[in-house]
Amino acid sequence: MFINKATNGSNNLCGKQVAHFRMELGISQRELADKLQLIGIDIDKNAIQRIECGKRFVTDIEIVALAKAFEVALEELLFA
Repeated sequence: MFINKATNGSNNLCGKQVAHFRMELGISQRELADKLQLIGIDIDKNAIQRIECGKRFVTDIEIVALAKAFEVALEELLFA
């Protein structure tokens, strides 16, 4: 049986880094969602909250947009 989760049980690898970079910028989850919507990703504050706590899967398109919003390399989101 395949398990589609990280070793810690999370549904994504980037949630903790999303929270870290968001707080580093001093913006709210809603402000991050607004920033992503300007980039063209339809996501809301609740989805950001679920990503940060590891309850939501993150698509490759969303990861690229998050890296763009934070102005960081993809590796910084995935492998920190």
